[in-house]
Amino acid sequence: MRIVDIPIDKIYIPAAKRRTLNEEKVLPLAENILENGMETPIYVRVGKDRFVLQEGLHRVEAMKLLGGELIEAHIVQAKKY
Repeated sequence: MRIVDIPIDKIYIPAAKRRTLNEEKVLPLAENILENGMETPIYVRVGKDRFVLQEGLHRVEAMKLLGGELIEAHIVQAKKY
């Protein structure tokens, strides 16, 4: 798996994943990122003209709150069924 910086505005968050957002976690996480940096990259897969979030919703929202344009991400393969 490789880690790359990707544009936050190119990340698609599926509706089912968005429903798991706990708003109360975002601000403390943003403060932690400011103090310590991003400790764990998010996980995305490549979609059509975008990246599809697999893991890291709260980190994405925290970076948006901080005004970030890029976020560190692991690029993973889509599951084959």
